Amino acid sequence: MTIPSYPFALFTLLFVFFNLSLSHPLHLPPPSTNITLSGDASITHNAISLTQPLSTCPSTNASEFSVGRAFYSHPVRFLDPETKDFASFLTRFTFSMTQLCSSGDGMAFVITSHVEEGLSYSKGFMGLPQDSFFAVEFDTSFDPVIDDINGSHVGIDLNTVESVASVNAGIDLVGGKEVTAWVEYRNDLKLVRVWVGYSSENKPPGPVIVAQIDLSKQFKELVYVGFCASNGKGSSAYIVESWRFKTFNGSLPSVIPMDFWEEQDCFMCGESSSDISYVGVKKTKMEMEIVFGLVGLAALVLSLVAVYVICCVCGKKRKGRARRSIRGCRVETSRVPTSLSLEEITSATMGFDRSRIVGEGATAKVYKGCLLSGGEVAVKRFEKANGLDRLRGPFTNEFATMAGCLRHKNLVQLHGWCCEGNELVLVYEFMPNGSLNKILHRSFNAAVVLSWRQRLNIVLGVASALAYLHEECERQIIHRDVKTCNIMLDAEFNAKLGDFGLAEVYDHSSITREATIPAGTMGYLAPEYVYSGVPTVKTDVYSFGVVMLEVATGRKPVEDDGTVIVDWVWGLWEVGKLIEGADSRLAGKFDKVEMERMLMTGLACVHPNHAKRPTVKEAARILQGEAPLPVLPARKPRVSLRPIFHDDTEEFRNLCAGRFSLELDDVPYMTPKSHFGNDQ
Repeated sequence: MTIPSYPFALFTLLFVFFNLSLSHPLHLPPPSTNITLSGDASITHNAISLTQPLSTCPSTNASEFSVGRAFYSHPVRFLDPETKDFASFLTRFTFSMTQLCSSGDGMAFVITSHVEEGLSYSKGFMGLPQDSFFAVEFDTSFDPVIDDINGSHVGIDLNTVESVASVNAGIDLVGGKEVTAWVEYRNDLKLVRVWVGYSSENKPPGPVIVAQIDLSKQFKELVYVGFCASNGKGSSAYIVESWRFKTFNGSLPSVIPMDFWEEQDCFMCGESSSDISYVGVKKTKMEMEIVFGLVGLAALVLSLVAVYVICCVCGKKRKGRARRSIRGCRVETSRVPTSLSLEEITSATMGFDRSRIVGEGATAKVYKGCLLSGGEVAVKRFEKANGLDRLRGPFTNEFATMAGCLRHKNLVQLHGWCCEGNELVLVYEFMPNGSLNKILHRSFNAAVVLSWRQRLNIVLGVASALAYLHEECERQIIHRDVKTCNIMLDAEFNAKLGDFGLAEVYDHSSITREATIPAGTMGYLAPEYVYSGVPTVKTDVYSFGVVMLEVATGRKPVEDDGTVIVDWVWGLWEVGKLIEGADSRLAGKFDKVEMERMLMTGLACVHPNHAKRPTVKEAARILQGEAPLPVLPARKPRVSLRPIFHDDTEEFRNLCAGRFSLELDDVPYMTPKSHFGNDQ
């Protein structure tokens, strides 16, 4: 049977295409002994042991500090000398850290321009190079001097042990469990992402940390890759069980297939690597190429059908978009976050013209913009910074949180970002009706007065967003800055929660919460958070309760005369006149049962005792009449707050309780020294 020439030619082209698509990485084939060790590092049972246990623990003798490094013996080519393209890379390694007496400093995956002969024994430095390096650290020692966030975190370092970004590890780092980490650098996006999990095969769906870093400016043509660890004054065993590393010309594939890794990508595979037959690999690869060719033929046919369908659908959508055109600028309803050039951002905002400013906060200004490629947007331009400071603070925190692809109808969606020079910009969907704060508190003489139905819908929308962050995300997110100026309203006055500059991300199984300097806005902060600095879902519930009271009464959290909305509404409850708290601008046009329900639910959420507050989901059910009204005390409760002592023994607490306890109602409104944002 003769095969027609056209299908045969098509098959041949597809076969060649798929062979060319399987581009090889930019590194040398590994030799039989491909790991260079220094310090106390050694090969034990086909795994890398980076440190040695100490004779005494904790150590008081600097000469006993155990430090070790293990690097791939050959330099890795990161710059193609012909095309001048800098490589992207992906590495996967499985390791374990076991605390033998007290915890050591931790370990790190490192890329450096050159491998130094000497090792740093400085506490907390994990054996990192002195300069010119990129590292992903798994830090198990808390050192506030170098801005550590806690004693178990993942951080990204650049030329210094002070991390440019760090997050709570969310898993047990020192319990001896095998942990697998994936580190990905995409040169086209200048983006580093890190995943960690207990399974070596199934990468978690979302990264634990994301940072915007341009490694092409950090390194030249050749670099060295490896690991380092140190025990400091403690004693821990740091074992690297397996390690694979791959570089790419251009960008990484968006989806990594199971057979993605090749034999030469394995830098450290233990005993399993000896079972790999090179002939078998070649045979398997040839079989896979044939399969790819057949799959490609089928994919082409499906693609032609898909293109036809898409063209038909897009033609209809273009007509719809033309009808929704506003001043010649298309309104897009769905986008994937992308990297944007500063030129695009500048053009969209008319050179960041002041007339385009629609919002202004403590760390950023928001401009209305119109992208040629994507419609109306809100451009959030952060304060200019230089050096490593530009990679810290609200921009990094907000970008890292939003880059986890938070998708919810009541969250403001991130469209893109820009990180050029000293400019840090996030681009969000544009909200035509601005913030809830402006509508509620700056429209007494304006035509826009929110109806009761709109107000109830707004509160339920915020509740849905918070429930998603607290309970439905893969990792729990504490917003820490829930307030009316961070609640945006779309064209139909639907609420969308935004501004994640203060957000904290935790693993759902994590119980420990580290104390920080309280951050947020006066009038919205829960009393226990102000005095302990520990954020929880219940501190978000308190802020949500204040928002409810604002929406129902139309009053500010703290009025110009110093009246606090929480105390004012409690006062109405105590004398049986709660319904009199309703916003006078509604002119009585509201459901009295629903109004009383919202005011009572708001009081339940701002209960001084956090244990008495409902969850956001429970509050939403009460608002919708699906759960009974909360049981409130006749008077506002008095709650004792004690400071947190380092010596937290029961005997010490009992000794100090009578002397230092503070009744919250002794002073109606107190604001200790904290980092508060402007209430814009």
